[in-house]
Amino acid sequence: MTLIYLAIGLVAGVLSGIFGIGGGVVIVPALILLARMPTLTATGTSLGALLLPVGALGAWTYYKNSHLDVRAAALLAVGLAGGVFFGATFAQGVAPSMLKRGFAILLVGLAVRMWMTAASN
Repeated sequence: MTLIYLAIGLVAGVLSGIFGIGGGVVIVPALILLARMPTLTATGTSLGALLLPVGALGAWTYYKNSHLDVRAAALLAVGLAGGVFFGATFAQGVAPSMLKRGFAILLVGLAVRMWMTAASN
């Protein structure tokens, strides 16, 4: 399992550095599908892995290259702090199968939206 976790982290780190994704889009599905982790455990584990300083290292690289809006990031962090608490509390009362289905719908919806808007750029 150690190698699976390290590989998931490496792939998520690369994708996070490139696209700003990692936790929900890469780590959670990978933990569920590859490590056979229950959905809530995968979500909590992903949040635990993303604690400081992981995000700080990537953010610093973007900051050095003038690609970080510090004010926007700080405001997002405030919203995230409250949102993650309420989201995590809500998730504890939802059936794991519904969480998986809801997450799949979210990913498909985002993928379709990204695909459609990419053609106009």
